[in-house]
Amino acid sequence: MTAPDGVDDEKRATLRRFAALGAASPLVGRASAASAETGESDARDAIAGYLSTTPGAHFSKIRDDLQLGTGETQHHLRRLEDAGAIERYRDGDYKRFVTADRFDDFEKRALGYLRRETPRGMLIELLATPDATAGDIAEALDVSAPTVSKYAGQLEEAGLLSRDDGYAVERPETVLLLVVGHADSFGERAQDLARNADQLLDYRG
Repeated sequence: MTAPDGVDDEKRATLRRFAALGAASPLVGRASAASAETGESDARDAIAGYLSTTPGAHFSKIRDDLQLGTGETQHHLRRLEDAGAIERYRDGDYKRFVTADRFDDFEKRALGYLRRETPRGMLIELLATPDATAGDIAEALDVSAPTVSKYAGQLEEAGLLSRDDGYAVERPETVLLLVVGHADSFGERAQDLARNADQLLDYRG
């Protein structure tokens, strides 16, 4: 159903749900205050709220999940960047977005690969089972051994994986915290890992 102002009810509900999260940020509040009179603040707050729960999302995913137009999404992302509320970074062919000043370079790279299905599955499998072999990972993810090898090379090049003695996640506690903190946006395997995270964290100084 479409409301009198032309906004679809489903889209309005989606925007309001994420806007409630975005409005809680002081940085986003500055950007939203500037657009309140034009009626743009709901969409802007929604993008900010969405990125607080789905960091590392690329442009098309933000647009599609929030049911916004391409130009509309570009406009609001630009305004949020100008206000210092979010930042973008390049990840291969993707432009990804995160809340400003929240993640370091390693975490941004990790988020980029966690947003890809097979690399995410590999990282999660190794966090849950650190001694998993390439064959174990291929079987668990139902992919071929060459596929695992290809992505392992990419993860190693990105500084997220060591292949010196089998496979090992670099900065595993950091990657685990990213997965657990945003498990709902990473799918069922991440949610399963999050439920058992207290058994996996190793706080060694």
